Amino acid sequence: MMELTKSLKCCGKLHFSELFPSKWSGFIFVAYMTLFVNQGLLVTASQDSNNGYLYNTIEAVLATEVVKLIVSIMLYTKDHSILSLVADARMHSKVMYHYFVPAFLYCLYNNLAFVNLSVYDPPSYYLLLQLRVVITGILFQILFKKHLSGRQWVSLVLLTAGCMIKQLPLSDNTPQPLSQLTTDNADVVIKAVDKGTAPLLSFHMLLIIVQVVCSCLAGVYNELLLKSSDGEACNIYIQNIFMYVDSIVCNVVLLAWQGQLPVLWDSEAFFSLFQAKVFLVILNNAAIGIVTSFFLRSLNSILKTFASALELVFTAILTRILFGIPIYLNTVFAIMIVSLAVIMYSQNPVSNLRPKDKSKEICPV
Repeated sequence: MMELTKSLKCCGKLHFSELFPSKWSGFIFVAYMTLFVNQGLLVTASQDSNNGYLYNTIEAVLATEVVKLIVSIMLYTKDHSILSLVADARMHSKVMYHYFVPAFLYCLYNNLAFVNLSVYDPPSYYLLLQLRVVITGILFQILFKKHLSGRQWVSLVLLTAGCMIKQLPLSDNTPQPLSQLTTDNADVVIKAVDKGTAPLLSFHMLLIIVQVVCSCLAGVYNELLLKSSDGEACNIYIQNIFMYVDSIVCNVVLLAWQGQLPVLWDSEAFFSLFQAKVFLVILNNAAIGIVTSFFLRSLNSILKTFASALELVFTAILTRILFGIPIYLNTVFAIMIVSLAVIMYSQNPVSNLRPKDKSKEICPV
């Protein structure tokens, strides 16, 4: 309580220079958050009337990794030759093997996103993903040997509580929306609400937990690689190329494991990826992968969790506009608590860079 009171008194003292250490950090933060909000909306929009998909989702993830690989090669060769690319890849080949760990975890995460978004509406989906907040804090302490302060832990707990309040009714009755529904979008709302009410203890909740653990481990491990001595000596585009090659291998193995490998040379399945909505899903997801690598190098996994929490706010607003899902009073309370948690954290953020790295800046993609 003392931490909370102290935070409220000092709410004007925001250390933005520590939150965003370079001139591009703020841009990267906003781009990362925007792309993730878009992804939930686009995946939902690409579903059929039964919340299924008329395209192979694993192949869509695989196509995303191919796009990211091509973009990374193009960005590298903009300032370097192909021979230099081959030479750098050989020189840092050990880093490529390390990237199989986050590549495998991101492979599971990206494929589970399609599965879970077929069960939960976007606001509920992003809400449940906030379970990674405290897990990420613990992993950050273990891997980077940096102890979070009492205020940082209070802000993380507040953030988690605010996200959980979003799905709780304020009384025994169904919470009342802040705006009334029209008959035109009532059927859409009922369908969306039904999607978001899966039992707390269920197989789908287990898949959410698996996705959360994959996200936490992959994010922090990837940051550890980017900021390690081997990672810092390796060009960021080379690291991205390693990640995406490993991810392609992981997704091909997943297709083979599910007996769907023939889909790779099925022309009908291939052209289904070029439907407008599916193509946007692939492009947006590819942009997420590129921006995330810059995010983790210039910022950190803790700030990444706050970006994810803010996604919940914008997703609730946009799904209200696009899909007619109402905004309930408990959503407003959740937004207020999340905002307070962000203010508390910004007053005492985790140090993003070591002293010798303060002169480094990373250009945006």
